[in-house]
Amino acid sequence: MTAHQGAPAALLADAPDGLLVPKGHGRTLRSPAQEVTFKVTGEHSRAASSFEVVVPPGFDVGAHVHARSEELFYLLDGELDVLAFEPRVRTGDDWRDWESPSGRRTVRATPGTVIVVPPGCPHAFANRTDRPARMFFQASPPPDHERYFEELIEILDRDGPPDHAAIAALRGRYDIEQLTPLRHDAHRGPLDAP
Repeated sequence: MTAHQGAPAALLADAPDGLLVPKGHGRTLRSPAQEVTFKVTGEHSRAASSFEVVVPPGFDVGAHVHARSEELFYLLDGELDVLAFEPRVRTGDDWRDWESPSGRRTVRATPGTVIVVPPGCPHAFANRTDRPARMFFQASPPPDHERYFEELIEILDRDGPPDHAAIAALRGRYDIEQLTPLRHDAHRGPLDAP
């Protein structure tokens, strides 16, 4: 007797194979502002795209919100300041001092911290330490974040300063409403500054 007793042989032959991505594998995209390794894409999952992201010192993704996307972050190494709530007031320059109506504030996440962000919830993360942080990141539905990362890296790889109009248009296409500036280096100012 087998574990598949009663299942028609044709169904077993048509069952899709699972995906195994070993440590250190996956397609990696790099820019001075971030490193993103694609672990699971829309080709293999209808539920979510999954990535391993290295967040360099001085990087601040800026507070932003998605109308449709849900995200999950799991901090593997390092520390990140994080936000995942609607503030009393959305100030336009820096999210670090935001406070929710119930008194929630930003927190310093350490390895093992999980952050779940439902659609419509403002969120942000920043590496304010002197060493890289590494996190596992899932975004649903696929493949929006996959395409966003690919196109963002193309824009950032061009010669000269970042094309802010192209970045803004890219965000608009992929359900990203930027609330505070994205910063690549805390000492150089926002990437979004015209």
